[in-house]
Amino acid sequence: MKCEWVKENVLLYVYNELADDARYELEQHLARCSDCTAELKAARKLHTTLSQFPVDEPSPNLVTASRMRLQEALETAEQGGWWHRLVFEPLNWLQQVRLAPALTAAILMVGFAGGVGTTYSVLHNGSPSIEGLPAVATESSISGIRSISQQAGSNQISIKYDTVSTQEAQGSLNDQRIQQLLLFAARNNYNSGVRMDSVDLLTQKPNDIHVREALIYALRYDSNPGVRLKALEGLGPYVKDDVRVRDVVLEALMNDSNPGLRTQALHLLEPVKADSSVRVVLQKLAESDQNQYIRSEARSVLAQLTEID
Repeated sequence: MKCEWVKENVLLYVYNELADDARYELEQHLARCSDCTAELKAARKLHTTLSQFPVDEPSPNLVTASRMRLQEALETAEQGGWWHRLVFEPLNWLQQVRLAPALTAAILMVGFAGGVGTTYSVLHNGSPSIEGLPAVATESSISGIRSISQQAGSNQISIKYDTVSTQEAQGSLNDQRIQQLLLFAARNNYNSGVRMDSVDLLTQKPNDIHVREALIYALRYDSNPGVRLKALEGLGPYVKDDVRVRDVVLEALMNDSNPGLRTQALHLLEPVKADSSVRVVLQKLAESDQNQYIRSEARSVLAQLTEID
């Protein structure tokens, strides 16, 4: 073990974030290296100093905004070529497991056993299925949704999805296979047009708990404002009766970057404007929101509440 590695990981050691085998080797190195021991003492002193200050937990709004920025960055980041992934990523992974020989051996044994078991199952039983779905249609095997289309004037939906090759499933919106693929597309597809199509179709069945969760997720985290607006429209009728929906609409009103979506969220909260949590948000918007229209609308709603009281 080199001193450079110890200095890079000494803070992880102080915060007990190192794996046991790496921790053991680092301690062995510290026993014979005075420079690294001094580095450890300095890190512990810093840790003690910082521990004297109170820790502020990040607000839910900050966490939500950070997740949205991360998703947008992941969608727009330039992907490395196949040669870069083939050469550099395996080497980086192997460097991480170099200090964990027991873990490496376990991974190899589990992988070998899994491969043998899968081969036996396929040869003797054919392609397995889960709840009536072919293996290629399970979420773990789908690499992406290519397209979604609905036949005009009917309830029939066609979804093309990729595994090793492009597959296609057809059925009505009530078909469990179709619903699972739509839910997968709403959360995982990198094509914003496909996400828009899936969310648009899911808004036809917002009573389903899984569908509503997908719409809430899309409203909170999707980087495309059109997708978020579709999700908001689908959730609108449930603002009054579902507290989770009300909360996510309030989050959109306060934090969304799209003024049109924020305006729509403000209008959807009309049936629950007397709710205490809604009042707090409206008062904050009326006092200091940067958007003049939203600031004016919030004041107007608050004025109506005063008259009611």
